Amino acid sequence: MDQRPVPRGEKPRIEPEIILPGEAETRWDGAAGWSSAGTQRIFVGKIGPLGFFLIALVVAAVAVLVLVLALGAVLLWIPVAGLLLAIAVISGMWRSRRPR
Repeated sequence: MDQRPVPRGEKPRIEPEIILPGEAETRWDGAAGWSSAGTQRIFVGKIGPLGFFLIALVVAAVAVLVLVLALGAVLLWIPVAGLLLAIAVISGMWRSRRPR
């Protein structure tokens, strides 16, 4: 295949399709397998002080939950490490008392 490199300043060859209001409402793209009917609107509003406080409260609650879970995992392994240490000490004492 003979492909030439694309220069940095070259514009794309495909232009976006602009559908004006009043034209076809439903469009079907057989290759992609989807259809869109009409338009959708997204409303974005400013966050007030109460909304900011609630978002901060949710973020803080998630952070505390992650901290508690991590601390719980560490605290769970402390008795396991203590048990392994006790087994190692008892094994060392038992080996030193055995006659050769």
